[in-house]
Amino acid sequence: MKAIIPVAGTGAKLRPHTYTQPKALIPIAGKPILSFIVDQLQEAGITEFIFIIGYLGEKIQDYVTVTYPQLTCHFVQQTERSGTGHAIELTRNLVGTDEVFVALGDTVCEYDVKEMVNSPYSMLGVKKVEDPRLFGVAEIGTDGFIEHVVEKPVIPKSNMALVGLYKIRETQFMYDCLHHLFKENIKTNDEYNLTDALDYMIKRGAHFKAFRVKNWFDCGRKDTLLQSNATLLKKSGGNVNPAHDFAGTIIIPPVSIAPNCSITDSIIGPHVAIGGNTTIKQSIIRDSIIGSYTNLFEVVIDNSLIGSDASVKGLSRSLNIGDNTEIDFG
Repeated sequence: MKAIIPVAGTGAKLRPHTYTQPKALIPIAGKPILSFIVDQLQEAGITEFIFIIGYLGEKIQDYVTVTYPQLTCHFVQQTERSGTGHAIELTRNLVGTDEVFVALGDTVCEYDVKEMVNSPYSMLGVKKVEDPRLFGVAEIGTDGFIEHVVEKPVIPKSNMALVGLYKIRETQFMYDCLHHLFKENIKTNDEYNLTDALDYMIKRGAHFKAFRVKNWFDCGRKDTLLQSNATLLKKSGGNVNPAHDFAGTIIIPPVSIAPNCSITDSIIGPHVAIGGNTTIKQSIIRDSIIGSYTNLFEVVIDNSLIGSDASVKGLSRSLNIGDNTEIDFG
């Protein structure tokens, strides 16, 4: 089985951070979103990955190459933003007849990966949501098999959202149905959607079983990213080297502090993730994500997302600051 991970999106809802960093590399609870996905699939036994890259794709390629040298990795460039269906179609020649596991690059879920990967059926990950109009939606029969899927319906007939996890056994059938979309110019919201191809597969006799994930973490916007960061930190308990020496500093767990940080006379936590080589002095930080190589001095920060190589001095605010930024409120 091969894994396909589309990570070509621009991440417009997370700007200014995604001007300099792909959304898939935004850190959450101490590691990039992409690493949550790859680590889960690797632990389930998948060793060959196809990454569909586009905007800032060289950063994705560099990160994967350095972090996962043991994996067989391919990188496919999506030069046109024409939807998930178009992205998956680009992988046809690399996949061949192998089964595939597709995981969207901004999808962090808690689920039994091995159960889904090893199932004798094709599987679609689903989760009950309050407003299904924002997502692809699955209509599920009493036998647990999916009868219909539709992308962002105006009047949903189900509240079971597709979470961006797809285990597909009939790979060539999928590519044939994708080709049908292009041939007939079938689009939803002006894009070729994987959801439409899957629905065409179902209409032509394919069987997909619904797989309910335990948790689904939204990493697409600042507020939901911070909520997901807090939830994952609570579940993991955080990660702080017990040998740390942060003079005059109080740590309120759960927090994650990467190596080589210098923190003095500060209060950190709860729900804070700090990247490596960051310096913090005389500050109070809670419910925030701080990037690497950042300098914070005499600040009170709450519910904030601060990028890497940033410098902030003297304020008490809720912030959304991108990389390579310097602010002095002195």
